[in-house]
Amino acid sequence: MPRFDRIMTTKLPTSLAFAASLLLLACTESHETASRVFTGGVLYTVNEQQPTAEAIAIRGNRIVYVGDSAGIQPYLGPETERIDLQGGTLTPGWIEGHGHFMGLGYNELNLDLSGTKSFQEIVAMVQEATERTPAGEWITGRGWHQSKWTESPGKEVAGFPLHQALSEVSPDHPVFLYHASGHAGFANARAMELAGLLPLGREQLSLSEELEGGEILRDENGNPTGVFNETAMSLIRRHIPANSPERDRQAFELALEACHRHGITGFHDAGIGAKTVELYRQMKNEGKMKIRMYAMLAGSNREFLDEWLEKGPEIDSLLTLRSIKLSCDGALGSRGAWLLEAYSDRPGHFGHETLPMDYVYEVSKKALEKGFQVCSHAIGDRANQEVLDRYQAALEEFPEKSNDHRFRIEHAQHLHPDDIPRFAALGVLPAMQAIHLSSDRPWAIDRLGPKRIKEGAYMWQALLQSGVPIINGTDVPVEPIHPLANFYASITRKTLDGSPEEGYEADQKMTREQALRSYTLDAAYGAFEETMKGSLEVGKVADFVVFDRNIMEIPERELLETKVRMTVLDGEVVYED
Repeated sequence: MPRFDRIMTTKLPTSLAFAASLLLLACTESHETASRVFTGGVLYTVNEQQPTAEAIAIRGNRIVYVGDSAGIQPYLGPETERIDLQGGTLTPGWIEGHGHFMGLGYNELNLDLSGTKSFQEIVAMVQEATERTPAGEWITGRGWHQSKWTESPGKEVAGFPLHQALSEVSPDHPVFLYHASGHAGFANARAMELAGLLPLGREQLSLSEELEGGEILRDENGNPTGVFNETAMSLIRRHIPANSPERDRQAFELALEACHRHGITGFHDAGIGAKTVELYRQMKNEGKMKIRMYAMLAGSNREFLDEWLEKGPEIDSLLTLRSIKLSCDGALGSRGAWLLEAYSDRPGHFGHETLPMDYVYEVSKKALEKGFQVCSHAIGDRANQEVLDRYQAALEEFPEKSNDHRFRIEHAQHLHPDDIPRFAALGVLPAMQAIHLSSDRPWAIDRLGPKRIKEGAYMWQALLQSGVPIINGTDVPVEPIHPLANFYASITRKTLDGSPEEGYEADQKMTREQALRSYTLDAAYGAFEETMKGSLEVGKVADFVVFDRNIMEIPERELLETKVRMTVLDGEVVYED
């Protein structure tokens, strides 16, 4: 792949430099020279007044010119760095609209199970990990998804395998492996022994029946299978040692590098606690917050949340803390999403309400009063309906706050048809992950059936046409952070292997313009930052990404082969291929 041509203007002898500077001054009039200019490619600005351009100039961390190549001349000075895009395509920096930043980093440190195709493959990976891990230490990982396995795991309970094969290869190591969704986990026998769940006793049996918002899956004899759904995961997680500060910093740096490689300049971190808040502050103070972090405060810890509601938001161009994350149901893959009607493939099961709706209402009122945004995780149609009801009730109580609250629903994956227009009517923003359709749709129809899939699942175009913007993202590490795979899913509604030919429920596809906007300007709007970033306009911050192909014109299959050639944040090149 050709490298960019970086041309520094040649230093002239003093007398000639003086004459040249006078000539340049006369030509530029009121223009200030640029620190960098980018030419030789096509720019997609996401600015309706000027959709495309040929050149961009920046001074420091701000854009000072966007237009044709001829117009760049007055911005050139002796110190201007000129970068030839060599036919590349430049867009605003892409914003991960819903992800888990530290999870991205830790996914590179722990077992990454996202590519596994069978339970047997997972067992083999754990066995290898035991050989390099001291006895007694925990082995953790994430990314498995039973609906994506191509081989049968053998005996199953509720569609999940039993722990015995895993436990046999790891007798001296407690193991806990998170589902790709993060809403379920798989434990081996040693982990369950440490949690007091083995050997089986009456106390442990009754515990699963009384657990609110989750379940321990059990076999016909009442023995735990190893699968812990939703809130039941806490029974195991409380025994996993906390990560060291050094390991947290390592995960942070790995996540940052991954974002830069993929053209991500902004990140909406969907739920962090006090420890991560302090880590992010530390990284910012040390000059290492090389991404625009919009972090949501985890709302499950009431004491932590009350402290923030008391002191108010923190807003900064690199680290903003002004939103609250509430997790209101589970995931569709683990059958934890809260549904109005029972699962098609598990009769009598409706998923889980993982947070009391009265709490959602109370937090929504306090957030309106104190200037916070509420971002509620809701995947199932009942969870979405219940959250919209609580938002509406809170807004009716504070009508003066209803104009620009920008409350969000994270995922909004499955909606009752009657609730689709309510988003625009209430001013609620859906933060959706298009790649979930590509990964989930082949098996999601088993969970919901064809009628619910067609009328209410992944309803991108219906929501856009109702007048509400969509915030796009990957939910990393649930899915890889690869934004172009997400862009591909947005415009094709196909799996990454290109099926079906016309796409699933093709009438809900986004256009390329809509998809690009959902990853840039509309994502910025979802964080109250659209006047600062999200489009290539004079005065906005110089955050952008350069691709090696024209993503707005190439055949759709080529999108998955497109590479990021450069990422620029705050006017500085943070990644170059």
